[in-house]
Amino acid sequence: MTTKVLRKVPRTSRRQQYSASTKRALVDVATELFTERGYAGTSLDEIVAGARVTKGALYHHFSGKQALFEAVFEKVEAEASKTIHKAVRGNDDPWEKSMSGLRKFLEVVQEPGYRRIVIQEGPAVLGYERYREQEERSTFGIVQEIVASVLESYALEPSMVETFSRVFFGAMSAAGSAVSSAEDPRRASAEVEAAITFILAGLRQQAESGERLPGPDDLVTDEAPGPGEEAG
Repeated sequence: MTTKVLRKVPRTSRRQQYSASTKRALVDVATELFTERGYAGTSLDEIVAGARVTKGALYHHFSGKQALFEAVFEKVEAEASKTIHKAVRGNDDPWEKSMSGLRKFLEVVQEPGYRRIVIQEGPAVLGYERYREQEERSTFGIVQEIVASVLESYALEPSMVETFSRVFFGAMSAAGSAVSSAEDPRRASAEVEAAITFILAGLRQQAESGERLPGPDDLVTDEAPGPGEEAG
């Protein structure tokens, strides 16, 4: 006879529920205000008034305005990542997967909240290192997935796939900033899509022809010029 042991699942207390709803309200209101007015143009007094909580409640959850902004940044990035990931997962063909991800990314960077909070305000408020760390945590994995599927037929070393991912990630990040700050974002988005499509078309043609991509060993010579010497 087998005796089943049932684990008691701890209930969430009303205090915990209230605390979670308070934090969520602060982040939601801060998201709206940071999007509309920017980081510098938004005060903590406006945020707590909008969330209908006290400033003491805000400091219970966040050390200050920058910490609250970081929570907003993480929320906006997580939502964007989820949206792009859903578009990517909807395709089995690696080339269609990459184009679906690209198109959805270009849609996301044109959204007011993403443009203002992530691209325009993020680097200045969080600092470059923290900004890149947050960005990589949310979207780099998607880029790796796309690149790995596109390059699967080449049987490259993992280090080369990582390098490709870094290059594409940097290019996409720069493209997102360019689209977001463009006078005509839709035109800029179309130009980025055309450029990336051209690059992917070249990779696809080479893959289907059976040609091998050159690796680092093909590009690095054994003899390097010494100090003061010129390469031959």
